Amino acid sequence: QVQLVDSGGGLVQAGGSLRLSCVASGLTFSNYHMGWFRQAPGKEREFVAATTGRAGNTYYADSVKGRFTIFRENAKNTVYLQMNSLNPEDTAVYYCAAYGTTQYTYAHSVAYWGQGTQVTVSS
Repeated sequence: QVQLVDSGGGLVQAGGSLRLSCVASGLTFSNYHMGWFRQAPGKEREFVAATTGRAGNTYYADSVKGRFTIFRENAKNTVYLQMNSLNPEDTAVYYCAAYGTTQYTYAHSVAYWGQGTQVTVSS
């Protein structure tokens, strides 16, 4: 069956960096658009970034543009989220996503979810 395993979260000070990883199995990885969402306590899950299957085109939420970078290694079935200049508003559980459609910003477009990894940014 399809499995997405997220990792790389942790506690970091404001201004710091983290890199999240998501390893996929049970699917033809290069055929899937992949992305990251996040959910802070008491808030809805929100889109962060997405990358297309083969071309590797990227899309970002305005709140992370210029600070976060999504990229993928199809040979390793892995998608990454490099997060720089983190601030406390970035604190959330981050979820890897494999899309079933091209409506990247909508959670209902996601076919498969990772288990989530906690990112906490202290001020």
